[in-house]
Amino acid sequence: MELTVNGELREVEVAPDMPLLWVLREELGLTGTKFGCGIAQCGACTVHIDGIAARSCQTRIGDLAGANVTTIEGLGTPEALHAVQAAWVEHQVAQCGYCQSGQVMQAVALLDLNPAPTNEDIDLVMSGNLCRCGTYPRIRAAIHTAARNLEG
Repeated sequence: MELTVNGELREVEVAPDMPLLWVLREELGLTGTKFGCGIAQCGACTVHIDGIAARSCQTRIGDLAGANVTTIEGLGTPEALHAVQAAWVEHQVAQCGYCQSGQVMQAVALLDLNPAPTNEDIDLVMSGNLCRCGTYPRIRAAIHTAARNLEG
């Protein structure tokens, strides 16, 4: 089956019920997306499917024919970070770092839909992305910074 990942048309030969997460990590070598809980409850595996945040651990590859998938590797580059990635660095959000790619992907999706979120908006949308290090205040601050930087 074919799907576009990070702007590149990719072809994979896997069972249609294989989770997108395993296709990304095992078939395409894109290991930025993490396995967390495996039941779409922690958000570590968040990617964008046609611009919408989705849990890749519970998304079957067979349901994605023709879809555009964006992973953390598709957001920015080390030389030109996405505004959310740059804000993450500025606020030193990452602690252990395990959940951070999912957090960043969820934050980008939030700002795409709501370019000026309130604290309540951020808390509501980000509540499905768990961080065992408790970096939630830094995540909120980074999202506000990214929103300002994307605006200007």
